[in-house]
Amino acid sequence: MASRRQTQRLAAQLRHLSTQPPARQWTATRSFGTKPNPSRSYDTSWKLSILGAAAALGVAAPLAYHMATKDTIKLDAASLAEKDAQKKREAAVSEESPMRLRMEKFVKEQQQIIVKELERIDGKKFRKDEWDRKDGGGGITCVLQEGNVFEKAGVGVSVVYGSLPKPAIAKMRANHKGLDPNVESLDFFAAGLSMVLHPHNPMAPTVHLNYRYFETANPDGTSQAWWFGGGSDLTPSYLFDEDAIHFHKTLKEVCDAHDKGYWPRFKKWCDEYFYNKHRGECRGVGGIFFDDLDETEHDQENTFAFIQDCLKSFLPSYLPILERRKDMPFNEKEKMWQQIRRGKYVEFNLVHDRGTAFGLNTPGSRVESILMSLPLTASWKYMYEPEPKSREQRLVDVLKEPKEWV
Repeated sequence: MASRRQTQRLAAQLRHLSTQPPARQWTATRSFGTKPNPSRSYDTSWKLSILGAAAALGVAAPLAYHMATKDTIKLDAASLAEKDAQKKREAAVSEESPMRLRMEKFVKEQQQIIVKELERIDGKKFRKDEWDRKDGGGGITCVLQEGNVFEKAGVGVSVVYGSLPKPAIAKMRANHKGLDPNVESLDFFAAGLSMVLHPHNPMAPTVHLNYRYFETANPDGTSQAWWFGGGSDLTPSYLFDEDAIHFHKTLKEVCDAHDKGYWPRFKKWCDEYFYNKHRGECRGVGGIFFDDLDETEHDQENTFAFIQDCLKSFLPSYLPILERRKDMPFNEKEKMWQQIRRGKYVEFNLVHDRGTAFGLNTPGSRVESILMSLPLTASWKYMYEPEPKSREQRLVDVLKEPKEWV
């Protein structure tokens, strides 16, 4: 039993506490040992901490409860990012975890595998930057500049949490009817791996890859709507037919293993998407591209398996080409042509690419990571045209009329 002085002191503290605003009440009750837990409401926990302390000191429970319930604390519900962080603290990500956590884990694992293999080929190490977003999530950006093989290589993972306002929901419903049009906002999650490699040697092609997952969530954190997107494409400065055939054949085999209709559909989609309208030519010789693979036509598990196989096929699709071309001889004129082609690569990324626009228009975005796809050097020569019937002109002809490589 507490002494009379202790009882009087606690009673005074409780009377004072009952007159304070919720934030002050919470600060005060922490002195009784209650610790914050983002996964629960504190409407009762702070009261119980007072009751427990009161009981320990012999203060009448009815009096303590009356004072404790005079004002209740109203804290915001945990955000989707906080709920996911709690899930990862409680258990390792498994096949039973939400798809967003499985996708995040997968792309981070693949980033490590790809970076390690590219470092083996180049002989230099990537710079690794880990960053966080204020609204939740973050990323890992790995960049190698002025290497032995790569003039610039970027392999980045991003994980983004945020909230879609009603106008954005209405716009997205054009492609995703599952989105609820009657809410003022929706929590969203986006995760993906993006990569662009620009070799020094103009005979070695630039390559781009991106695979991503987008999800909107209900207030309880369950999935409301979801979709996958991505692809990989090859952008040579000098065209070697065997390289284009190998690259496309590898991707076709992955597509055919999942759905025979994927290859013709996604190859055409790639040629149409990576197209510089103002130039009247494709950015490169293509590959695959797809977006909005969602629940209206696709099973989530099967689509995730397809995404995994696509990403795992990157190294077999590109490394044999790079090994053949990275040490080939070249002259100053051929290097200059590479710079001109890179200029057109930059034009597409800054003018037409939806991913770049989405990233730059997302509040709190990391601009350096979004623009890592740009080459270290590029050129824009006024009114430059390749010589007729030259190797340079043959590339342009193919870019104006995409070929069926396999």
